[in-house]
Amino acid sequence: MKNAPSGWRARAAATFAAVMVLALAAPAHALYPDKPVKLIVPFVAGGGGDILARTMMAKVQEALGQTIIIDNRGGAGGNIGTAAAARAEPDGYTLAYGTNGTHAINQSLYASTSFDPVKDFEPISRLSKIALLMVVNPQSLPVNSPAELVAYLKANPGKVNVATAGQGTSSHLASEMFKTATGTEFLTVHYRGGGPAMVDMISGQMHLMIEIMPNAFPQVNGGKLRGLAVSTETRWPATPAIPTIKESGIPLTVSAWDAIFAPKGTPKEVIVTVNAAIKKALADPELQKSLLSRGARATPSAPEELAAHVASELPRWGAVVKASGAKSE
Repeated sequence: MKNAPSGWRARAAATFAAVMVLALAAPAHALYPDKPVKLIVPFVAGGGGDILARTMMAKVQEALGQTIIIDNRGGAGGNIGTAAAARAEPDGYTLAYGTNGTHAINQSLYASTSFDPVKDFEPISRLSKIALLMVVNPQSLPVNSPAELVAYLKANPGKVNVATAGQGTSSHLASEMFKTATGTEFLTVHYRGGGPAMVDMISGQMHLMIEIMPNAFPQVNGGKLRGLAVSTETRWPATPAIPTIKESGIPLTVSAWDAIFAPKGTPKEVIVTVNAAIKKALADPELQKSLLSRGARATPSAPEELAAHVASELPRWGAVVKASGAKSE
C-alpha cells in the first residue's frame, strides 16, 4: 500500500468510503421503526373514529414492534388534523388516520380543506368498512321502527332534534339522505365529534342520530339508546335482530370507511412495513370479532387498492354532498 501508485490509492479509498456509506445506511431502513410512531386522528377523543382507531392500532403496534401514539386533533370535520398530517415530515414517524369524511366528503363540502387527499398523501392500507346505526332516545322519542319514526316526524315536523358528529360527517350526510328519502323535516344539530353528540343523545336533549356503529352500538348494547335499523345493504352480522333501513321501504343504503395514510414522499420501505403490520393485525380473529361487534368489518388492502378506492369515492360522495345542499366554510 505504501508504494502503491497514488491513483490506485485514491480509487481504493473511494471504494472503501462507498462501502462504508452503504453499510451505515442499511441499518437505518432495517430498524424502522426505532422509536414511537405518531398517528394523527383528526377527531376528538371518545368519538366513533377515535375508538375504532385505538382498537385497531393496539394490534397494529404489536405487529409493528413499536408504540403507536394517538394524537387527537379534532375540528372542521377532520380537516385540521388531516392538514397537519399532510405537512408532517415524511419520515414514517407521523401517519394519518383518514376516513371517507376527510379523504372524500370534505373536498366537496368545504371551500378549502388546506390539503389534497391524493396529492398530499401516500396511501398505505384500508382498515375497515363501517356500518351506521339509526338510534333514538327511547324516553324522548317513543318509536320502535323506521316506519314509526317517519310517521312521528311527519306528525311533528321540525320538532325532533337530530344530532350529527359534525358538518359533513357520515352521520350528517346520512341524516340529510334520510330527510330527502322520507320527505320529513327535523332540526339538525352539529357537534364537534360523535362523542359529545352521544352524550346529549343519552341525556335526551337529542332525539335521533344516524351514527357510525362503533360510537352508537355500545349505547344500544348498554340499554341507553334504542337501535332502529342499520344502514348497510344487508343486516349486520353482529346484530342480526336489527333490520336494515332499506327493509322498511326507505331507499337508503350507506356505509363509511377508514384507512391509514402517510405524508407524500414517505419512503417506500416505510409504506411496505406499515402495510404488512396492518394486514397482520387485521388478520387476527379476535380483532375481527371485536370490530364486527363494534360495527366495522376488517378490509385491509394494498396501497394501490386504497389509492383507487379514494379516487372512486371522491366523485361518489361529492354527488351526495351536492344533492344534500350541504356547505361549510
